[in-house]
Amino acid sequence: MPRAQRETLLLAFGGNALIRKGQTGTIPEQFENLRLPLSQAARLAQEYRLIITHGNGPQVGDLLLRQECCGDSLPLPLEILVAQTQGQIGYMIESTLDTELMHLDPLVHRPLVSLLSYVVVRPSDPAFLHPTKPIGPVLGEGEEPVVPYPVRKTAKGWRRVVASPEPVTIVEKQEIRQLIDAGFIVICCGGGGIPVVREGRRFCGVDAVIDKDLASALLAREVGVDLFVVATDVAGAYLDYGGPDERLLAELTASKARELLEAGAFPAGSMGPKVLACVRFVESGGARAIICSIEEIEAAVAGRVGTRIVAGG
Repeated sequence: MPRAQRETLLLAFGGNALIRKGQTGTIPEQFENLRLPLSQAARLAQEYRLIITHGNGPQVGDLLLRQECCGDSLPLPLEILVAQTQGQIGYMIESTLDTELMHLDPLVHRPLVSLLSYVVVRPSDPAFLHPTKPIGPVLGEGEEPVVPYPVRKTAKGWRRVVASPEPVTIVEKQEIRQLIDAGFIVICCGGGGIPVVREGRRFCGVDAVIDKDLASALLAREVGVDLFVVATDVAGAYLDYGGPDERLLAELTASKARELLEAGAFPAGSMGPKVLACVRFVESGGARAIICSIEEIEAAVAGRVGTRIVAGG
């Protein structure tokens, strides 16, 4: 099919695409973990115009841990760490995907680009008043540590928390759209994007973390994506996940999915943002959204597995 007639697919990888449970997260492990999802992405790129977004939680956490352990007197702000991991993970995805594309057809060149991405947030977002997103290393299990930033006691111990504001717009949306139209596979919005606010005519970074799935859904709407796929470490969205009545939901209308969200069926720290991102995408006119496991991306796109969220009441 001519490139201009192909549908556009946005594939959002979670942080587990690079580091699996039980692993230490070495660079060879991360490269090896990328091979399976990106071999599927390479085959899908024969049929779709492709955008890839990704998480960065473990990688940012590692950089924060290094700063804490080294007692760095000049620690880097979170916005810089997000930018660093966008470059790091973008390189790893791009080089692995390029290899997989060459395996499919060494005579055909598919241009790739990794794009540093800013995402605008509102300085008045109430999330800034109540930081809740844990990041970085565990600071201790006893009394609250004395540190120059907000902390919260989690199941693992005390951790730093930052705001997680709503994404408003993707700054580079026009450039991404132009690159897709020109035939590029675009890797962007890593870790939810570099959070920025407007100050006059310029952007300024803020100490925050944007949810990767919500930023990806926003990008999908602003660029005009046809199919939105969230690849994670489970087969899809479940009711009573881990409980005696656990049940995988094969298909949901957007209105039913929102109803379940509001009833608390999907945990806020895991499946909730993924379902919400899919609902927003479909409600804004997207054709369909899918939540699936990293191992089954192609089968999910074909409609055989995963949780599909479609329009309808």
